[in-house]
Formats: sequence, structure tokens, C-alpha cells
Amino acid sequence: MEDPANWKKPMASYLVRYHSDQLRSITSSPDSNLHFPLYVDFAELMEDDPRIARLLFAQPNTYLQVFDDAALWAHKIILEDMADDKNGIEKKFIHVRINVSGSPLECPETFPSIGRVRVQHRGILLTLKGIVIRSGAIKMHEGERKYMCQKCKNSFTVYPEVEARNSISLPSICPIQKSKPCGGTKFQYVENTIVCHDYQEIKVQESTQVLGVGAIPRSILVILKDDLVDVVKAGDDVIVTGLLTAKWSPELKDVRCDLDPVLIANNVRRINELKSEIDISDDIVMKFKQFWVHFKDAPLKGRNAILRGICPQIFGLFTVKLAVALTLIGGVQHVDASGTRVRGESHLLLVGDPGTGKSQFLKFAAKLSNRSVITTGLGSTSAGLTVTAVKDGGEWMLEAGALVLADGGLCCIDEFDSMREHDRATIHEAMEQQTISVAKAGLVTTLSTRTTVFGATNPKGQYDPDQPLSVNTTLSGPLLSRFDIVLVLLDTKNPEWDAVVSSHILSEAEPDRTNNDEDLANIWPLSTLKRYIHYVKETFRPVLTREAEIVISSYYQLQRKSATHNAARTTVRMLESLIRLAQAHARLMFRNEVTRLDAITAILCIESSMTTSAIVDSIGNALHSNFTDNPDQECILAK
Repeated sequence: MEDPANWKKPMASYLVRYHSDQLRSITSSPDSNLHFPLYVDFAELMEDDPRIARLLFAQPNTYLQVFDDAALWAHKIILEDMADDKNGIEKKFIHVRINVSGSPLECPETFPSIGRVRVQHRGILLTLKGIVIRSGAIKMHEGERKYMCQKCKNSFTVYPEVEARNSISLPSICPIQKSKPCGGTKFQYVENTIVCHDYQEIKVQESTQVLGVGAIPRSILVILKDDLVDVVKAGDDVIVTGLLTAKWSPELKDVRCDLDPVLIANNVRRINELKSEIDISDDIVMKFKQFWVHFKDAPLKGRNAILRGICPQIFGLFTVKLAVALTLIGGVQHVDASGTRVRGESHLLLVGDPGTGKSQFLKFAAKLSNRSVITTGLGSTSAGLTVTAVKDGGEWMLEAGALVLADGGLCCIDEFDSMREHDRATIHEAMEQQTISVAKAGLVTTLSTRTTVFGATNPKGQYDPDQPLSVNTTLSGPLLSRFDIVLVLLDTKNPEWDAVVSSHILSEAEPDRTNNDEDLANIWPLSTLKRYIHYVKETFRPVLTREAEIVISSYYQLQRKSATHNAARTTVRMLESLIRLAQAHARLMFRNEVTRLDAITAILCIESSMTTSAIVDSIGNALHSNFTDNPDQECILAK
């Protein structure tokens, strides 16, 4: 067995060769007592010196510590080179952080899902991926202290054991190896030799998208130290590289004591920025552009071809599909000079009789969004929707609920009406201000929820068209005014419609009738739709033209005059909703300015959501709206 210290020199020379820029910036930083990270790519290390890489992977417990010492050595070498520069200050703590992306460590053996972590993964450099569900408070933690043997007067360092809940155990006899062991058993603590570290525990749970059938998502405790603390918060997607060990569970009376797995992190990478794991290649963008060139003379027909790809198993329901597409795409967030934000996300509520396909739309919208959480109204308490304070090991900490976890994505709430009364109050702030303020158990904080809320609910009893919406759905006026679109789906008896729908459902059941070609002019597959929505959200920032402004403002003033029937919906929020929906429609139509057509489509969506309307016939029933064959000829603007 060779001495690990022999590897210090090659490691330091590697760092000086490849990471001198990072070392220079560390050297010129003014504070000497901070802990500094030094990021090393494992793939580069493997290419340059595979032996060091193998040792780091197989025995990280020993060699990561050696690597840290080598980093300090390399730092001193750089400091001597920069002797002319007076800014260089010697640092005490530098930690090498290994980045495994793009290296062979991303194979399933060293990158298992959290539920598959076993004993065989102990002692190697392990990488886990998941979502942070709980982040604990930051504590101080003793890293090492020195003792002196009273017999031979030599001092030695003692480290706490993670396995034994960070307790320090003294050796039984003097551990200093000489020609003749002294065998002393009395030790004295040396003053001022304690080294302290920042210490934080987080809990990481595997993401639900990768689970098999009937599996429950597992979670694991991760220990962060020094410069890693406070880099992640609840709701972040992370990739953690570290060392798997176990610690004794706390001693409870009449409970068997066993070992809990815990990962001591070496590097934590947030992948919220990489959240869009949808890779959009150039040829796909070309496909989108060709599609719109093809439909240049008939843009609405092109739009309808895209909308047919939304929930293709449901026949018709054109208005609902348009509303789902506009909600998912969303408008542009506006921040004015004082820092007040006007949200860009739209919210959608479907009110309808049983069997009108509301939950189908919810499930499909969740598939289309990059990040989505589905929950039902009754099954979610206010803690399940927002945040809850949990007592963990004697201290209080916050655990994120559905709206916080869906930050930057979509939150689908089914059975919206069965929510308890005080839970609806928490949703008010989350939907309009897009934050959640918590004051629980002495923790006062604000969390961001930039999420799109997509609700579905049944009307209370038989839907009465003469009553306002708040009476029919038992939802309060303030809550209804926060939804941009409220669509009412009524199951009216219509024999021709029933005949068409039944033939559509039966043709779906026949095998081998569907062709799987990639012809975008006909129907869009789910993956293409997902990429398209992501692409238009990232690319376009539409601005209103003068024509669109005139249409929207005159419609808003008209509604304010006649707002006797449904006062809950006609607020200033409706004006903001119109702007958002018009911007979303411009994005859907693949352009950067909001024209009069977009404004009129936004008005049609809002009109469909009024229960009785002067412009749209069939009394606001979105159920029987079908796709027309020549939408451009039938458009209001067609001259």
C-alpha cells in the first residue's frame, strides 16, 4: 500500500498547469479565512492523468483530502509567482470540487437513481440527481482539534466521526508512531486548535418523472460543508457528487438503532438553468420556419394545425385547446421602474359538467410543460400547496409544497372547488403577486412561485346560465378575477354533436388507422409541440401595435359599462389578461408584434369565458366549438 502523500506533487502540478486562472483569482481575493472552491473537470483529469482520476474515484475518502492539500500547495506556488503583485494573500482553506459532467462517471453504476443506492456504492465517488425537498438551517460544526500526550509531549489531531453524529472519540493509547511507542493514556486538549466548518443538511428526493410503475420516490440526506452551504434552496433541481456513508439514527427508546445512508457532498450543481432539457436543434427550428412559410397566406389554418396536436384524443373543443395553448405559452413579464412586477403567466380555470374532458386537458398540459405538479383540491392542504413548517431533529425547517415546487412551470389543481376555505386564501397571493409569504414557527420568509395555475372544477348542481359564475362554482369573486380565462363546458343535449363525437371515439379505438409520419401540416406529435412551445417562449418578446391597443382598450371600456352581470370578472386584471393573451397568441403565431388579429383572438377567449356574451353565440358554451375548415375566410378581419 503506497503512501497517499506521494500523490500530492502530481496533483499540485496538474492544478498549476490547468487551473492557474482559478488559483490566481483565489490568491487575489482579500479575505484569508474564507473557504474557496476550486472546480476540476473529471473528464479533463482522466485525459491528463488517469491514475489520479482512478484513485479519486475508488478511494475518495483519502484522496480528496490529499487533493485539497495539493491545492494549497499549488496556491503557494502561484503566490510566489505573484510576489511582485502586492494583492496576493495566503489562504488557509481551498477545496477541490469535482465536476463529473461529460465524464464516464455518468454511467448508471456511479449515477444511480436515489432509490437504487445500495451498500456497493459506499466508498466510491457517487453522483445523484434529484429535487431538494427540504433545506435545514446552517450550523457550525467542529472539524478537528488537537490533543497532546502528557507522557511524550507530542500532539496529534483528532477528527469527529460523521457516522457517530459528529462526536469526537479519543484514542485509547498514544497514536504517535516512533521507534518505541510511549503508550501514554492521558491526553490534554491544546488551546485554540479547533477548526470550525459551516454545515447544512438538505434532503434530496428523486424526480417523479423517472420512476417506474408503483414506485414511491425515495429521498436521501445530503451534508453540505463550507462553501457549498446555502447554494440550493427547496424546489431546486440539483446534481450532487459526493461520498456515501452512513450515520446512526438518533437514539429513541424502544426503537432499534440502525444506520441511515447519507451523502457527504463534494460538489453541488444546480440545474434550474438547464431545466429545459429539451434540446432544440437547428433543423427543428428550420422545420418551424418552413411550416410558417407554407402557411403564410393562411396563418390561422397553420395555427389550427398546431392546436389539433393538443389532446388529439378529444374531438372538437377548439376554444379549450386554444386556451390551453395560450395559457402554456404565456405573456411577457413586465417590470416597471419602481420594481413592481406584472406577471406574465396566465391562469386557466375549466368549469364543466362531468365527462367533458377537463382532467384529460390537465394531464396533457402537464405533459407539455417542462416542470409540472398535479394535485387535487381536497387532497392538498394549505401546506400541501404552499409550504409547511416541519420539526426535524428538534429544529423547525420549511418543506416546499406543490406551488413552490412548480416554480417556473405549471401547477394543475383538479377538483378546485373542493379546496378548504383557508387554503384558498394562500392561493390568492401565489396567483397574483407570484410569491408566498410564510410566518410559521418563527420562520418568516417569502418564496417565489412564478407558476401557471391550471384549475378544473365541477359546477355546483345544475349549471344555471342566469346566475353569475361565482354562484355556480362556489368560488369567490376575488379568486375568479385572478383567472385570465374561465371556460364553461356544458353538456347540452345536441343529437348531431353526439353522432360526430361517437364516431370520432370509435375511430380512435380501431387499430392501425393512425399514420406516424412527421407531416406537421396535418397533426403535431407531442415532442414537437413541447419543443415548439418552449422555443416560442424563449425566442419571442411581442410588443403591442397601435391597432391592437385600440381594440383592447375599446373592448375593456365596453365591458366596464355593461358589467352588471358579472362584476367579479371585469376588473383591471381583465385588461392585463387581454394583453397577456394577445402576446401569447402572437408567440403562437411565430412573430414578435401583437397585431389586431391577436387582440381579437384574446377577446374571443375572454368572451367565451363570460357566461352570457353578446359576441359569441351558443351562450358561452365552449364544448361545441369545432375546428373550421377555412378559418382565414371566416375570420372577422377578412376583407
